[in-house]
Amino acid sequence: MKYYRYFLVSIAIILIDQAIKISVHYFMEPGYFGQIEILGSYFKLHYTLNPGMAFGIQLGTIYGKLMLTSFRIVAMFGIGYYLYSFTKKKMHAGLLVCMGLILGGAIGNLIDSVFYGVWFNNAPLNAPMTWFHGQVIDMFFFDIWEGILPNWVPIWGGSYYSTPIFNFADASIFCGVVLFLVFQNKFLEKHEAEKVDTTSNLESLNAPEEEENTLHI
Repeated sequence: MKYYRYFLVSIAIILIDQAIKISVHYFMEPGYFGQIEILGSYFKLHYTLNPGMAFGIQLGTIYGKLMLTSFRIVAMFGIGYYLYSFTKKKMHAGLLVCMGLILGGAIGNLIDSVFYGVWFNNAPLNAPMTWFHGQVIDMFFFDIWEGILPNWVPIWGGSYYSTPIFNFADASIFCGVVLFLVFQNKFLEKHEAEKVDTTSNLESLNAPEEEENTLHI
């Protein structure tokens, strides 16, 4: 059980994320007229569908969504493997929590992509199938800025843009990545220190044997 306890963080993220998305789907109207103000006009619940990656980026082929979902599945297993491996190696608890947050967020959005096209019939009209083509449900909207981006901005230059709408899974991934980047030295220092201690202990155990061999010679 000790090797799986950090997966409980991921499970909690998945359950909360799916509960929010299902509630939004059944109890909110999509778009501007269905939005709910939480902190005035600055923070709202705004039901929208995201057919691609973060910020609505899409792969420009008919099978782009299938490729993206397949990548998410591979990434999910990769992150899960490293979380289990790092737990066995007794890495810093903060690092393991960060990985749990990222894994939970990744699986939360993967569920949308794999199943929502069937469960909620929200696959795009041009999708070749409903399985693996579900659109991710987003709802958290900090309405801070909107307008036409300057032409020098890569990819989105010259187009209308507003602050992105995201979901709980996105927030979990973002927090996991940011916390790791901020505290990575602290997370990794403990592991390096433990490796040095282990090496020192092995050297101290071998030292008497080497000394005894020298005396015999």
